[in-house]
Amino acid sequence: MYSTGSNYLLYLIISLPALLLGFWAQMKIKSAYNTYSKVRITTGMSGAEVARQMLNQNGLRDVQIEPVTGTLSDHYDPSSKVLRLSQGVYNMPSVAAAGVAAHETGHAIQDANHYGPLKIRSLMVPTVKIGSWIGPIVFMIGLAMASENLAWIGIFLFSATALFALVTLPVEFNASKRAKEWLTNSGVVYSSEIEGVNKVLDAAALTYVAGALQSISTILYYVMLLMGRSRRN
Repeated sequence: MYSTGSNYLLYLIISLPALLLGFWAQMKIKSAYNTYSKVRITTGMSGAEVARQMLNQNGLRDVQIEPVTGTLSDHYDPSSKVLRLSQGVYNMPSVAAAGVAAHETGHAIQDANHYGPLKIRSLMVPTVKIGSWIGPIVFMIGLAMASENLAWIGIFLFSATALFALVTLPVEFNASKRAKEWLTNSGVVYSSEIEGVNKVLDAAALTYVAGALQSISTILYYVMLLMGRSRRN
């Protein structure tokens, strides 16, 4: 059996690159968001106004827009067809607000167009909620009881988290692509301002990449821990 110190070292070796990328991604998104939240767009449209115009032009007048508390807590709820924008986006006529609002509106358009990856991700949500917290518990119980089958079941359950993170990547990349194209073509954001939108949305996308790598590295750690136990037995 590995010592506790050996386990920590193995975890660090496997997970450190993903953890560092995650830390860097969080720093980048906070920096970009804080910087471009202070840059007013020439058209003077708030995030809510940007989202409303984008929704209307795509025939989604039935989608409601609501303010929500928190910072970068913006999201689209496909079950209720509601777009929720944070306080720093809803009322703010900034480059960052325009980018974030358009990105979340991109998810509403994906939903209306039955975008495949979004449908798959939505179907996975119940499984991920269960697997993300039960998986590690089952795995640890399997290790403690020297039951490889139970440990593998735990890994399988937790794997749903990594799969969900991977499916999330095309969903987020596509929403950002829709946002950038619409903002440019609609004239809501001038060409001199689109660079700021790109920096905010690209930094946000990096956080999803880091999240996927962190989930994969955790699974790899579990597998190596179990295989090491199997070789010793």
